[in-house]
Amino acid sequence: MINRETAERPAANRNTLQEAVDEQIFDVIRRAIERTRYGSVEVIIHDSRVVQIERKEKTRFDRR
Repeated sequence: MINRETAERPAANRNTLQEAVDEQIFDVIRRAIERTRYGSVEVIIHDSRVVQIERKEKTRFDRR
């Protein structure tokens, strides 16, 4: 499926735009991992594109 907005841009601009989006996605994933001490980060993909990032964190209490 071709995004009309992307299709109207020259190829060089589309690549630059996609690289910027990819960098933003990687940054969000990196920050989610850095902020999670115990838990998981799940990346949801549809049609080869990241559509959602979920961060689940557990709170642990030390009972020593």
